[in-house]
Amino acid sequence: MSDPNLTQQSETTAQVPPTPLRCIVGGIFSGGLGFAMYSLMIAIATTFATKPIHSDNPMVVNIGSAVRTLVVGVVALGTGIFGIVAIGLLALAIQLLVQQWTKPKNS
Repeated sequence: MSDPNLTQQSETTAQVPPTPLRCIVGGIFSGGLGFAMYSLMIAIATTFATKPIHSDNPMVVNIGSAVRTLVVGVVALGTGIFGIVAIGLLALAIQLLVQQWTKPKNS
């Protein structure tokens, strides 16, 4: 089954240093996803608000409101994460640009 004489190929994963362009593209992409999730969250919350739960059972009303709160909360969490990532990537792009401008040029 397993031959000890075979050498395993080592996986070399070369890390690519971040560039300002890659950070800006990633920030725009993340910001776009964050905006899309924000729009989805507003649509979900509006739909839930316009369609109340019709039941005489208090347990059904409590569970229904908890599920609605969880759904809107999960989408809001995703929106916040994508927004924070977008801000972080754009800040990293600015930091990299400042480092490139202030780095002494060796000719």
